[in-house]
Amino acid sequence: MEMTSELTPGDMSVRSGVAVSALHFYEREGLITSRRTGGNQRRYPRETLRRVAFIRMSQRLGIPLARIRDALATLPTDRVPTSKDWARLSAGWRQDLDERIEHLQRLRDNLTGCIGCGCLSLKICGLANPGDALAPQGPGAVRL
Repeated sequence: MEMTSELTPGDMSVRSGVAVSALHFYEREGLITSRRTGGNQRRYPRETLRRVAFIRMSQRLGIPLARIRDALATLPTDRVPTSKDWARLSAGWRQDLDERIEHLQRLRDNLTGCIGCGCLSLKICGLANPGDALAPQGPGAVRL
């Protein structure tokens, strides 16, 4: 089988495990690019497979698309990104993940107490409203 430097949307979908519609969405969002043939068909550079893998992994980690787009914008445009480039981007998520893990651990540790007390009070609950931070926003369920 001959290796081409470009992939059709169908080939990209099969290789990346991402639906063609998702590839089109990523393109509209500025996460990946393609070129158009004379017949107006999309062609993706082969290195786009790594971008799509990075996007999927980042989404699984809960990273918003805007942050993914900003991270991808730091990749070099004059050459194919190296493994060091990709490692640098991935390392950038470490602090986000550590903060999220810490938050989830606090939630897990306080969940039994919260369910056990049954207060469900957004005014005094240390889990839902630590330090009554929502008080200045007025009465009622301000988060709904």
